[in-house]
Amino acid sequence: MSPSGPRLVLQTAVAILALVALRLIAAAYTPITFDEAYYWMWSKHLAGGYYDHPPMVAVVIRLGAVMAGDTELGVRLVSILLALPMSWAIYQAALILFDSRRVAAASALLLNVTLMGAVGTMIVTPDAPLLVASSFLLFALAKVLQSGRGAWWLAVGAAAGCALLSKYTALFFGPAILIWLAVVPGLRRWLISPWLYLGGMVALAMFAPVVLWNAEHRWVSFIKQMGRARIEDFRPAFIAELIPTQIAFATPLVFILGAMGLYAMYRRRAGALPARVLVNAMFWTIVAYFAWHSLHARVEANWFAPVYPAFAMAAAVAAHLVQWEPRQQRAVDFCRRWAAPAGVLMFALLVAQANTGVLSGYRRDATVRSVGVGWRETAREIEAVRVRIGATCVLASDYGTTAWLAFHLPRGTCVAQQNQRFRWVDMAEPDAAQLAGPLLHVREAFPGDPPLKAMFTRVDRIAEVQRRRGPLVIETYALNRLVGPKGEVFDRAPPPELR
Repeated sequence: MSPSGPRLVLQTAVAILALVALRLIAAAYTPITFDEAYYWMWSKHLAGGYYDHPPMVAVVIRLGAVMAGDTELGVRLVSILLALPMSWAIYQAALILFDSRRVAAASALLLNVTLMGAVGTMIVTPDAPLLVASSFLLFALAKVLQSGRGAWWLAVGAAAGCALLSKYTALFFGPAILIWLAVVPGLRRWLISPWLYLGGMVALAMFAPVVLWNAEHRWVSFIKQMGRARIEDFRPAFIAELIPTQIAFATPLVFILGAMGLYAMYRRRAGALPARVLVNAMFWTIVAYFAWHSLHARVEANWFAPVYPAFAMAAAVAAHLVQWEPRQQRAVDFCRRWAAPAGVLMFALLVAQANTGVLSGYRRDATVRSVGVGWRETAREIEAVRVRIGATCVLASDYGTTAWLAFHLPRGTCVAQQNQRFRWVDMAEPDAAQLAGPLLHVREAFPGDPPLKAMFTRVDRIAEVQRRRGPLVIETYALNRLVGPKGEVFDRAPPPELR
């Protein structure tokens, strides 16, 4: 017997609150990734844009750090809590589009049990706020459909603006919305309505700080990200990675439901035309681009984040709205029953593996490089060496090591990346006294000549430290003392995009 409407809503809310609580616990105990540490450094110097992305991820981290400090939980706090309004938005959108509380509740719950929803909000990247903004965009578009009121286009613009402030992938929402309006006859009137364009102006106004920042910095962020669409060589092998990674990120049972739901809506077996077209347009527009991108470069699994609200809605439609043949119905019933437990189990196993390595027998896995397990202990050793030699600043040669050093070394320690200085244009540079030396250079230990030998009168390897996860040595870092700079300490070569 299915629960009544209010009881169903309550059960869904309790389940989502429990999932959020689980993420908060995992966030407090899972070491920070190098990307999160990098974005944490952005959050200390808020700006209209950055070399890699728009600024929303830095704002999210800044708010969390204000509430919970410069800790793993502080960095992740607001991102995790944003899953609550995200869930409300996707619930409301599905309720409007499909007029079913069961579909609405399932949409919110299934989105939260995917690894994209769980890990994607716990590990803070630009995809986390983008996932939330995507859900609110669907809600605002559903309200346009339901109410027929042009003022809701301003809400669409606001949601799109938040998405654009999160990641440039949000640009694809524009074509998706136009496809929706063009395909559904009853919505074509909006194409000549001023409200549509006023909504676009709201989005553009919100995005203006990113445009201004790029204008002041030779359009480097636009060139870096949008240049990825250009195909210079043909390497279709990357396409083979797309489906397996998305099966994992969606979790297998939700992936099956989502694929079946998209198929059912394509065959006109569920939902009214406007709902079917909206879900498919929001999904396939972005998927088509990433399929194109995979013809020449790898597509990271988390880049699909903005399609997941629509995909979760399709999965809920398959689970509750479509009349399937008996054999298919048995598969749907199985997926519906076990999707949430399987998703929670996969999340728990992933967190356990990332923190301990126990599931792989303490061997290397996909998480070992990016999650900073062992870095707290490694940083203590590096700090002891820094104090012993009296180093006035710690240098590194990649942004990940730089960010981990800044996060784990005592606050106020001078830390800087010696090269790729364009990454740090929004941040104050070390002063002359800090760069006078001696300096401590940290990099992975490789054979060959010490780094920066031509730039300093003396370069001495004084120690090596290891980062470990249990018995596994993840990385070995060489610590070099740099004395007597012959000129400029930093390599100020422009980034590849500006050469």
